[in-house]
Amino acid sequence: MELSHLEVLVAVAEERGFSRGAERLHRTQPAVSQAIRRLEDEIGRPVFDRSSNDATLTDAGEALYGYARQMLNLRRDARAALQELGDLRRGKVVVAANEYTVVHLLPIVSEYRRRHPEVKLEVKRSLASEIPSELLRRDAEIGLLTYRPAQPGLAAVAVARDDLALLVAPGHRLARRTTVGIRELGGESFLAHNVRSPYREQVLRTFERYQTALHIVLELPSLEAIKRLVERGLGVALMPRRVAEAEIRRRDVVALTVREMRFERPIYVVHRARADLSHAARAFLDCAGASRDDDEPSRHRHRAPSGARARADRPAP
Repeated sequence: MELSHLEVLVAVAEERGFSRGAERLHRTQPAVSQAIRRLEDEIGRPVFDRSSNDATLTDAGEALYGYARQMLNLRRDARAALQELGDLRRGKVVVAANEYTVVHLLPIVSEYRRRHPEVKLEVKRSLASEIPSELLRRDAEIGLLTYRPAQPGLAAVAVARDDLALLVAPGHRLARRTTVGIRELGGESFLAHNVRSPYREQVLRTFERYQTALHIVLELPSLEAIKRLVERGLGVALMPRRVAEAEIRRRDVVALTVREMRFERPIYVVHRARADLSHAARAFLDCAGASRDDDEPSRHRHRAPSGARARADRPAP
């Protein structure tokens, strides 16, 4: 099975057509069609439904497409690894993060750019639930998550921590408080992120446990939009404190601690275990370790006695 034929399969499938696939590969359409025919002859079944107008994959094509993507990604990684041998003056590392975890990525990126300014760093936005699969498919080398993935073959290291805050407008009735009880929130109008997560479920269960109504009046796909609406007094929101640190510092919003919801959230850098990561990716992991030391709260760095400090600095389970 020739890799060039698999490359044609991927191009036609992703471009939804033979002519557009040919344009992407800078080849003629007859050459692309011939490559697909040879691939089909080799496996003994069609990979595209010829009755469709948009190059729909057959079941065999779908199965082969996934493996073809992995093989092409491996070829890309091999080329990149050869290019960046030496002093990391070339190369590229792809990091997958979602809207929340990308905030924790910023200090790592700053340190990485300082150390390796000529290496290209691409941060792709992904759903947290999809990042482990992207790492295993080699669509990314590094991922940032708020949980340890269950999929085998992945390693996770805690690099930061965050906690949950109740955000209110400066003119809100609770704005002069620093803490609040959950039963005081039954009459509030909540703005919520519409992406489901284990932490959202934890909040819902906590409100149920304290028999307090949680009135979600608006769900939005953007954390930035939620913060802007809180500033305007259109509702309150439960949000990781780190996401709103700039607005809290400027007093655009006020952050309170809900006594019954002291949820500390670890942030993990995740990568493929027992895999040959590129030099650029390994350098990124080194920077993540340096940023962890800088970002950890002082209570973790300084309160542990010398004999226990190594245990205190280990990633959380």
